[in-house]
Amino acid sequence: MQTHSRQFYVFVLLLGALTAFGPLSIDMYLPAFPAMAEALGVPQGRIELSLASFFIGMAFGQLVYGPLTDRYGRKKPLYAGLLIYILASAACAMASSADSLIFFRLLQALGACAGIVVSRAMVRDLFDHREGAQVFSLLMLVMGVAPILAPLAGGYMLLFAGWQTIFWSLAALSILILVLIALYLPETRSPDETVRLDRVLHTYADIARHREFLGYTLTAGFAQSALFAYITGSSYVFIEYFGVPAHHFGWFFGANAFGLIAVSQINAWFLRKGHHPDRILRHSLGLMAGFGGLLYAAALLNAPMAALMPLLFCFLATLGAIFPNAGAGALEHQKHRAGAASALAGMIQFSLSAAAAGIVSLLHAESPLPMAGVMAACGILSCAVFVYMRRYRPQNPAATAETLPSPEA
Repeated sequence: MQTHSRQFYVFVLLLGALTAFGPLSIDMYLPAFPAMAEALGVPQGRIELSLASFFIGMAFGQLVYGPLTDRYGRKKPLYAGLLIYILASAACAMASSADSLIFFRLLQALGACAGIVVSRAMVRDLFDHREGAQVFSLLMLVMGVAPILAPLAGGYMLLFAGWQTIFWSLAALSILILVLIALYLPETRSPDETVRLDRVLHTYADIARHREFLGYTLTAGFAQSALFAYITGSSYVFIEYFGVPAHHFGWFFGANAFGLIAVSQINAWFLRKGHHPDRILRHSLGLMAGFGGLLYAAALLNAPMAALMPLLFCFLATLGAIFPNAGAGALEHQKHRAGAASALAGMIQFSLSAAAAGIVSLLHAESPLPMAGVMAACGILSCAVFVYMRRYRPQNPAATAETLPSPEA
């Protein structure tokens, strides 16, 4: 695929839209948590569990799509996932209890995760480690708009039309994306009859034994867990603890997302200048761990919002360099089974994220401390895993990637 071509930018835009299904499905309904809890007659912590169920669905659903995309091509399983997402979004809009909402959110995630698996696998089909990291940085530019616009849109939908409208709008958007995918997204892998679905567990076990795959995956996974701890706790911290109006919540949430987007593009610039992804990753992880410690200390001291916001901004901004570089590193030597590797990476990362979200919900307290504590712990673990992997990794791992021209975008 020629970079700077119209085809390349359409490709990036569509993959960004697929990757954005997760953030959209999460961030758009965050401002509605207090209203949903009141409408369904449950504590807000019960509504927060619908986030955890979504993460669980995102985690384990990917294990199904991975081998299917290696066997039947990337697009056919994607169509199935989008159809599931459409139906589940409509069911969420009609949920009459917290338990039914939690269940339908699980189904919604089982559809949304198809886009994540396919987008990562398609990037690995076409690009190597450094090139893939650049493309992932571009995808973050596209998908990063979701955490900025989604809470704003959700807040105003809540204000004028009720929380059910949020899920109806997600269903409508997914129908539009399905049509665009069918018309404009190219297939990047032909069906492969040599892929045996009856040996899926053996394939996953073989991938998991690859030291670099596991190291990069856990590095990204603990970093993602910190992000989802923030997502789970932010609604309470901003709206209930600091008294931010629900329809203004998106401005504060979006400001932090802007930092992540900006750093992802700085990361792409450094990569184009020849810096190795691991070097950028090492410095970013150190900064994340440091800001996490400061954030936890500020929460312990009951610091005001003016003190917490800069620390949250800096912590989350480092993720813009961590996600692209760690994600590309995990798939670097997995081209022949990129779908399964993408799925296993996603399962591990979203399982960790579900655990982090669940811990924040269970520790629900009248302060930012649970959110800040889980974020700090995850940041430190992410940094520690990468340091361990770098220290004990093979000196000259065999490379199996085929490369295409670098995406100088």
